[in-house]
Order: sequence, then C-alpha cells, then structure tokens
Amino acid sequence: MAAPSGEILVDHQVLARLGGEIRPALGGDQILPTQVQPASLDLRLGGQAMRIRAGFLPSGGRLDGPGISIDERLQQLTTCELDLSGDGAVLERGVVYLVPLQEELDLAEDTSARFNPRSSTGRCDIFTRVLAEGHPRFDEAPAGFRGRLWLEVCPLSFPVRLRRGDRLAQVRLQQGRAALSAEELRAVHRETPLCFEGGEPVPESRLNFHDDGSIALSLGLASRDPAGWCASNYTDVVDFSCEGGHRAKEFFQPVHAEGGDCILEPGRFYIFASREDLRIPPHLAAEMLPVDPGLGELRNNYAGFFDNGFGWREDENGQPLAGGTPAVLEVRAHDMPFLVEDGQVFFRLRFFRAAGRPDALYGRGREGRSYLGQDLTLARAFHTD
Repeated sequence: MAAPSGEILVDHQVLARLGGEIRPALGGDQILPTQVQPASLDLRLGGQAMRIRAGFLPSGGRLDGPGISIDERLQQLTTCELDLSGDGAVLERGVVYLVPLQEELDLAEDTSARFNPRSSTGRCDIFTRVLAEGHPRFDEAPAGFRGRLWLEVCPLSFPVRLRRGDRLAQVRLQQGRAALSAEELRAVHRETPLCFEGGEPVPESRLNFHDDGSIALSLGLASRDPAGWCASNYTDVVDFSCEGGHRAKEFFQPVHAEGGDCILEPGRFYIFASREDLRIPPHLAAEMLPVDPGLGELRNNYAGFFDNGFGWREDENGQPLAGGTPAVLEVRAHDMPFLVEDGQVFFRLRFFRAAGRPDALYGRGREGRSYLGQDLTLARAFHTD
C-alpha cells in the first residue's frame, strides 16, 4: 500500500503559526515576518555561545528514555561562555560551540520539523546542526514536539565573528510524508523540466531517478574559469553578517581545471557548482543529499535546502521560462587526495511536495541578496571585485 502523502508548509502557513507552534524562547525577540522564506523560517542566535569540549547528541542518543538534558550536558562540557550581544564574539576555527536559539517549537500532533544550515553558513564552511531538547537525533523535531532548540556551531576553515540575531539555520514544517516518488518526479519533469544544460531541458532518458524522489546530478568544471574556490589557511576573521565586507582573494584561492578535472587536497574546503541548471517549480521544494560513499570519499554539502522557485522565472503571463540556476556545492575530500572530473555524478536532489504556491517565490521581495542568479557564488560576506 502506498505511503500517505504529505506536504511542506509554505510562507503564509508558517506566518500563521508564529506565536503559536513557532514562538520566541524565553528571552527571545519577537519573530519577524522577514525571517519567513517560501517554505522555511530563518532561526536566530541567542545571546551566549558556550564553548564545549565536544559535540553531543540530545538525550545521549537514547531511544528508550529521556536521558540527560542539554543543560546537564553543558555543565559537563562547557569551558567558557562568549557574549554575542553588541559586536558579538569570534568563534575559533575547529572549536565546537553550542548556542541557544531565539525560537522554540510547540508543534501540533500532525506536524514535524526539519532543520538545515542556510546557504551562507555552508559557504563560510561553518558546520552547524540543530539539537531539539529531548530528541535523540540532530536536525529534526518529531510531530508534536514541544521545547527548546540549540545550534551546534563549529567553524571549520575560518574564525568567524557572530552576533546575537545572526541567522545560521532554518526550519521547515512538514505534515505527513512530503517526498515525491520517482514516478511523480518523472511526471513533473515531463511537464515542467527540472534541470537544463545549455538552456535546453535535460532529456528524461539521461536523468537517473531514485526511488526516494531524487535525481542524480553532476559536477560542472569544464565551462568555468576558475572552476572552483579553495579556502585558504590561516586567514583573518570572517564577519558573518557583514555583507560584501571581505575580499574573496584574502580567504579563497581559485581552482583551475584546464583538462576538465582537478585534484582535491584532503581536509581542504572547496566550492564548486553543478553542471546542470536547476529549476524548482513553485509547488515543490528540494533538498540536496550527500554524495554516495561508493562514488568517492567526499562530503558534498553543508547547506542543501532549495526553497520553492529557486531557478524559476516566468514571463509577464506567468508562464515558466526555460533555464535555471546552478547549485553551489560545498565539498571536502576526506582522507586522501581525490580526482574529480567534469560531469562526474556528485549529488542527488530530492524533491518534496509543498502545500501550495508561496506568496513570494525564492529571491523575490526578500531582504538582502539572494542566490537566485548565482553561478560559482561565494557567501554574502565576500566580494570578488
């Protein structure tokens, strides 16, 4: 029997839940409508960051009981506290911190939550994951969850200045099973193609549709120079919220792939782009899935949620235009040098049914810059002039 269908809630539905299912935590500021995205809500850092000796699972990862609380674990692991108010504080590279979020949840019994880093978080190589009090898994809250949220933060390439109110993560609300099946996804692609090359739809016969409602997509190196960016070692501090405040060349080195391939150094952080241009229809959202270990010893994304309308453009009559926008890939090779090539299968994009068309699609009418027209685009804190 087929699994019951579900859906991800969109902006006007999320707005209706502010103050109820999503509300300010104790000491948190009022939640702002500008935090709402087409199918997600930006989450804000609280006023203190606890430097801890190691990351940990909520409840000790126990499935058979409440286990130890986050406050109790912090008493064991905290080495110092940083004040994020005012000018904020610098979080050191390679050190783990835990920060309370200004939002908490009181979900209905039919509503669950999933969390992911924001795009700029991943492109600054800041590793994050959300802890929900009492739930023994990262980046999710079960249906009916009620409680506090914490963000684990670990800058991996650069020391980073963070402030109270900075938005490093997002939450999306879901009712039921929202992922499309492979057949549903094929039908969508036939009607409104999901990916393009050279401005033309990629034929269905060339796409690898997986049973979990995802498509396998590839790395694009040959048509770009530079083909990517590699994080430099021993840089200055990145001010996360300072849009365009840093020269890219002071933090990144260009990567060239003259023969359509390049070798990744183990442990270094790279930014690449997909070969395909992606187009997410207004009634769908998508999530990038990690690379299959059988395809290479790589980690290929830290931030991977695509709100409704990413890469989607319409004419004056509301008809979709051909083409899309590349996905930016955040990549790290693990234990040894690894050769990557143009067109190499590199990630999967999983698609989810939304509850309807959002009032504002991705990148439209929102504050600040978006990545709607991106190619090989660094985080908002950097400029390439």
